[in-house]
Amino acid sequence: MAENISPEAKSFVRTVMVTATFGGLLFGYDTGVVNGALPFMAAQDQLNLTPQLEGFVVSALLVGAAIGSVTGGRIADAMGRRKMILILAVIFFGAAMGCTLAPSVYVMIPCRFLLGLAVGGASVTVPVYLAEVSPADRRGRMVTQNELMIVTGQFLAYLCNAVLSVTLEHVGNGVWRYILSVAALPAVLLFFGMLKMPESPRWMALKGHFDNALNTLKKLRGNDNAASKELAEIKESIANEAAIKQFGWSDLMRPWVRRILFIGIGVAVATRFTGINTIMFYGTQILTEAGFGRQIAIIANVANGLTSVVATFFGIWLLGKIGRVTMFKAGILGTMSSLLVIALAAMNMEGSPNLPYIVLSMTIVFLTFMQGFIAPCLWLIIAEIFPLQLRALGMGVSIFVLWIVDACVGAAFPVILDQFGLSSAFFVFVFALMIAFAFAHFCIPETKGKSLEEIELYFRNLDKSGSAA
Repeated sequence: MAENISPEAKSFVRTVMVTATFGGLLFGYDTGVVNGALPFMAAQDQLNLTPQLEGFVVSALLVGAAIGSVTGGRIADAMGRRKMILILAVIFFGAAMGCTLAPSVYVMIPCRFLLGLAVGGASVTVPVYLAEVSPADRRGRMVTQNELMIVTGQFLAYLCNAVLSVTLEHVGNGVWRYILSVAALPAVLLFFGMLKMPESPRWMALKGHFDNALNTLKKLRGNDNAASKELAEIKESIANEAAIKQFGWSDLMRPWVRRILFIGIGVAVATRFTGINTIMFYGTQILTEAGFGRQIAIIANVANGLTSVVATFFGIWLLGKIGRVTMFKAGILGTMSSLLVIALAAMNMEGSPNLPYIVLSMTIVFLTFMQGFIAPCLWLIIAEIFPLQLRALGMGVSIFVLWIVDACVGAAFPVILDQFGLSSAFFVFVFALMIAFAFAHFCIPETKGKSLEEIELYFRNLDKSGSAA
């Protein structure tokens, strides 16, 4: 179909992709911006945050994201992908301004929760929208672009943190309000941009609006015959899906499906055992604890954001070269080794001028393995192992658990760091990653090179035989 798409249509599809992925950019910015803002807002003359309250400020967004990821898909199914993204843009803007103007932590936490609802909703709705408007031969690239926009958003957050903390040094601790306010700009661009974007043609067809779906496809493909053919395929797909028995919660308890659910949740939890969001949310505090000054730590943290972007490109390339499980285990070993070095250095080199540089270099190594090896496997393994009828439900449960574990880690880390120090905090993750490696080695099957039907048959046969053989 690719050769039938006109250059004008390709340009329009590219515009749709860039506009929609501002949702991913906001996802990344809003999860990363607190890294630089938190040390300033925690000051006594600002929100006067204790370590416990710091944890609540961070984890409120993650709890909201868990709820938003579960409910966002259902709302998008009912209202439409485009309308859902417009609503998310409004929530992003309102919550960002609420956080910016928050007079106390008791206003900040609810606003962070609302921000989390938008983050969770965007994590589900934007990839679905991109998949449904893109041509078949460009679908993978367009959906992957959203992942790149997420890490780019985090990088921009770290960069804004550094630039604003230096240029607005005269503002003092109140600079955090300027840092948080920047998130309102892409929300405005997302809203007004999506006003000009089309609704998903598949969603319109699903609701019976076939004429509108065809007109949208003609604009997206630039070829009437290609649009008509694609609409016929969509109608056939909808008819086939309607004929399939809809599976529900009780089906997750089937023995062979329960095994898959265990693996899906296990993969999600294992990725959080790395402590990735302690680096994303508390990177500045970690570098400050290691010995950098606050402003130097914020500037140095930009390297972490840039590393994530570069490693994501590398991970997408590597995914087609080696097996999922091999890549996943290599990532666990790499992240575990880097965290072990940080823990040992913090324990034996306290007060050394070299310690902060060791910690910074090891966080860069950590992010290389996390974003280049583990993160790409997370979404792919979860998407591949669940059977067709239970894929959305199984993935939803796995991702919900991921966000909840993130929230628990986010809430606990500043308390552990305050009470036990940097070394103990990272030894906890090293021990957890040992468990994660054993889980990956013994429990996750290799799915590379297998069709989705072959993977499903593998699990069904595994349940009957009781072994991989």
